[in-house]
Amino acid sequence: MTAGGTVIAFDFGLKRIGVAVGETSTGIASPLGAIREESNDGRFREIGKVVDEWHPSAFVVGRPRHADSSEHATAKLAEKFARRLAARYGLPIIFVDETLSSVAAEQALRAGRTRARRPGDVDAMAAAIILQSFLDEPEIHERLSS
Repeated sequence: MTAGGTVIAFDFGLKRIGVAVGETSTGIASPLGAIREESNDGRFREIGKVVDEWHPSAFVVGRPRHADSSEHATAKLAEKFARRLAARYGLPIIFVDETLSSVAAEQALRAGRTRARRPGDVDAMAAAIILQSFLDEPEIHERLSS
């Protein structure tokens, strides 16, 4: 478990990165939005704004797997993204299996009688679902090894 406090989660994607924030004290995750920058510099500039605003104690990064638990092609890219976060901010990184998080996000948006209004809405909700998984059971998730 992290020391507590604010945790920021990312649903890494090639087109967008969903972002969510949560507090370990309340155990509640909330979607923030999506980063739509294509360059790494642009992405990390936007992440820097989120970090400056929320002052997290850790990051959660979704890592995709196939339904049969085999590694998804995007998993390596999500891990590379996580290593860059760790190098830049020196904060703990926790991986959460994000299998079906986008499907769950779409269902949650529909159940709330809201449809995704912007392309990043589903990504942000998926990041919140990933983060909620961590907040619900923090001890079961894998940490980034140094």
